[in-house]
Amino acid sequence: MIQKIIECIPNFSEGRNTAVIDAIQTAIAATAGIHILDRHSDEDHNRSVITFIGSPEAVAQAAFSAIEIAAELIDLDKHRGEHPRIGATDVVPFVPISGVTMEECVELARSLGKRVGEELGIPVYLYENAATRPDRKNLEKIRKGEYEKLKEIIQDRVPDFGPACMGTAGATVIGARPPLIAYNVYLSTDDVSIAKNIARSVRQSSGGLPHVKALGMLVEGRAQVSMNLTDYTKTPIAQVVEAIRHEAEGYGVSLHHSELVGLIPQAALVDAAQWYLQLDPFESGQILETRMYFALSEEPSFLEKLSAGTPTPGGGSSAAYAGAMGAALVAMVAHLTMGKKKYAQVKDRMSEIVDRADEIRSSLEQAVVLDAQAFDTVMKAYRMPKGSTAEEEARAEAIEQATRGAAIVPLQIARNAVEVFEMANEVAERGNINAISDAGTAALMARASFNAARLNVEINAREISEGKLAKGWIEEIEDLKEKIKASESRLRNTLDERAGLAL
Repeated sequence: MIQKIIECIPNFSEGRNTAVIDAIQTAIAATAGIHILDRHSDEDHNRSVITFIGSPEAVAQAAFSAIEIAAELIDLDKHRGEHPRIGATDVVPFVPISGVTMEECVELARSLGKRVGEELGIPVYLYENAATRPDRKNLEKIRKGEYEKLKEIIQDRVPDFGPACMGTAGATVIGARPPLIAYNVYLSTDDVSIAKNIARSVRQSSGGLPHVKALGMLVEGRAQVSMNLTDYTKTPIAQVVEAIRHEAEGYGVSLHHSELVGLIPQAALVDAAQWYLQLDPFESGQILETRMYFALSEEPSFLEKLSAGTPTPGGGSSAAYAGAMGAALVAMVAHLTMGKKKYAQVKDRMSEIVDRADEIRSSLEQAVVLDAQAFDTVMKAYRMPKGSTAEEEARAEAIEQATRGAAIVPLQIARNAVEVFEMANEVAERGNINAISDAGTAALMARASFNAARLNVEINAREISEGKLAKGWIEEIEDLKEKIKASESRLRNTLDERAGLAL
């Protein structure tokens, strides 16, 4: 069965405050089954792009969590940057990767848009394949006038979901589209008018190259042609570069360098190599890395890192590691149950448990790293200068944001641990009796994971200034603790009745 995978590439209106970007990334990674592939931030654009993949359900939840925390941490009234934007989370595209149709991505975009509008009170516009009207298919039309203008005319530009009014988080554009390449070319001049003229010449909307969107900007003191290439198979990246080179020569300037924003399909680079090297014939199998099946790694093990005497990884990462082992044991017991005639009636349920346990294990494995990164961000904030009032205020704000981010990871670990415990209960009750001790061990690992994560949430809650937020964390932890207690009682009875074991 082909695994369902969707790529999501949300763009956030923050490229300078790393604590805010870290908090958003942490919120994304805390979702079970999510894999973060890339993060790109640009200070001039004041914008960050995070690329992640996962199942449709996981991707939608991760995107929602990111939109929620971005709305909390980013104030568009204070935002300044070269790149057009209308929201804290400016745009959220879904891209089908495997086992998923474009229509499914469209439905996902619309359901997320509805949820964001209703639960977060953020205006949402649908674009590209998810657009509900032709004039909103193109992102640039929705974003015309940017945040400042949209605030004035939103009553006339009513969103697809959410209120026809905006707070400091602005509005969000959500949609579904094929893969694109975000690609920028820098010119050997600071004359931004040249970049704007070249952008006008190469973009499709002005009669230029098909599948090319382009703007001219001034970035890092250089004129930049900023582009989205929406179908590299029809308009290859090399063709775009040569068109820009030709136009630039007419102004007496040259190409200085180029950059990618986010990821690029390997096929696009292979195509560019064929173009410039005039390779004929050529097959992708001639690339060394394509032929490599695995690579040896000398990376120290987690336990070696844990015992190294460094601040990270620490207790939070250990909580995630314990939970991941519990989830793996749950999957093992479910696997040992499937295929046995005696347990034929629970085969389908065991298959579901395997899938969910694997998702949670993957998320917790990522949390091992994310917790360490979150703590490192807190330490970095504490090391900021505090010689002046302005520096003290900036340091205090950075510590606050970093501490919030540091609490999000263990809170999600705690949630996952409770779910692992509940699944361990189920496989203990209904699974292969020969593996019941493994099911019990899975539950104990989950309990250890929860308790360790709980300590980390509680200590971080003490450090933030916003009491309402901290109170919410503690209340959720208390609710989860009650679930663990109820599950323990249930497990104790199961172990005793089925195997004569004491918890």
